[in-house]
Amino acid sequence: MIWSFIKIALFLIIVAAATLGLAHLAEMTGGLRITTLGMEFTLGPLQAVIAAIILFIAIWIVIRVVGLVVAFLRFLAGDETAITRYFDRHRERKGYQALSEGLLAAASGEGKLAMSKAAKAERYLQRPELTNLLTAQAAEASGDSKKATEVYKRLLADDRTRFVGIRGLLRQKLEEGDTETALKLAQKAYAIKPRHREVQDTLLGLQTETGDWKGAREILQAKMRQGELPRDVHKRRDAVLALQEAKGVWQEGASVEAREAAISAAKASPDLVPAVVMAARAYIDKGKKGAAERILRKAWEVRPHPDLATAFAEITPDETPEARLKRFSKLLSSRPDHEETRLLKAELNIAAEDFPAARRALGDLVETHPTARSLTIMAAVERGEGAEDVVVRGWLARALTAPRGPQWCCDKCQNIQSEWTPICDNCGGFDTLSWREPQQAQSPLPHGAEMLPLIVGKPSAEPSPKKEDEAEDAPIQDAEIVDPPKEEGEAASASKETQSGTATA
Repeated sequence: MIWSFIKIALFLIIVAAATLGLAHLAEMTGGLRITTLGMEFTLGPLQAVIAAIILFIAIWIVIRVVGLVVAFLRFLAGDETAITRYFDRHRERKGYQALSEGLLAAASGEGKLAMSKAAKAERYLQRPELTNLLTAQAAEASGDSKKATEVYKRLLADDRTRFVGIRGLLRQKLEEGDTETALKLAQKAYAIKPRHREVQDTLLGLQTETGDWKGAREILQAKMRQGELPRDVHKRRDAVLALQEAKGVWQEGASVEAREAAISAAKASPDLVPAVVMAARAYIDKGKKGAAERILRKAWEVRPHPDLATAFAEITPDETPEARLKRFSKLLSSRPDHEETRLLKAELNIAAEDFPAARRALGDLVETHPTARSLTIMAAVERGEGAEDVVVRGWLARALTAPRGPQWCCDKCQNIQSEWTPICDNCGGFDTLSWREPQQAQSPLPHGAEMLPLIVGKPSAEPSPKKEDEAEDAPIQDAEIVDPPKEEGEAASASKETQSGTATA
């Protein structure tokens, strides 16, 4: 409000001063006399002021016109002028507009439109570090991989866009399945930007796929130092890679010291059963049976596993069943209620021909969690205690389609593998195999019900031919209904197989 009043007051003062000045000039006598070319001009004071103002304006106009003419001549000569800057700004606006439209077209999958916009942007901007990337993306969107490869190679010439070019070529090689070239490109990209997460993951995957376990361990170490990988996860995955590295050293026939050095990181992860088994066997080869026993017992406390029992048996392979049962008591005492412990104890008692103890060790597993292994052990116990063939065959028949129990299952794709590997054979996931029961239900064998009479059989008394025909047509009793078939000889040999399997485990 005050400022508006001040502005109005200043305006009135200026107008009043100008009016007074003009009135004073009009009242003044005399004037300005100008003589030129034989002519004389006499101007009053007011006229002289007006003439001076007009002259000043005319001179300014002449200067501007002369400057415009000079600028136009310089423009024609190719020099940078205001005119060139005007056209440059105009081209830049059109170029950036084409660039933005091309990026939107590439993002929406319109390859041909993106290509045309990229060409227009390149023509207006003359900045290949921007337009080449759009051209490559547009070529990929339109399916022109040859053009995209050509543009990515052009990006390699500039240090500012070299990483982008390598990354683009890397993606192309991965899509083509050229693992060898992709690995080299990933290594170059990692050398330029070692902290780039996508490059780290890609390089790690390629190294594990090609068996470069040492390089993969270095990438894992870098990821942990950068805080992108928790310490416990790094410890586990490093143990997996160290285990594979140790397998390679083992196959090359290196010394025991070299093998032990290669698997030192694997022994730090007691829940990684294959690593612990290899470490124990390395100790056994060096004659350090006590160290092998300690590392196996430590792993058994973390996760009981049949492979650990096998390696524990290899410490003293030639012992009697009774001596083996006594030596295994140290291992079995750590996790007595675990299912694997109970099954192993039952097998050891069967090998020692102590069938009542085997039944006690087995307990109620055949009812609470029937698996092929527990049912087969139960058949061996029944055979050892002198049960009838029909009972033994019944247990074996149930074992045919019973769940197999824990197996190596992929946590990512649920694939089942017979042996542990660091990479899933189905989905390629790294360190995704775990020892557990599969999620999918196992399908029973086809036409199992029709073969049940042959599996279960009848008492050993020989029936007459007429009774045999009746027996074939008679319905099966509920007590004899079991899952699909197995040969009769399997029932008789179940106990022997269990004993020999435990003795040589």
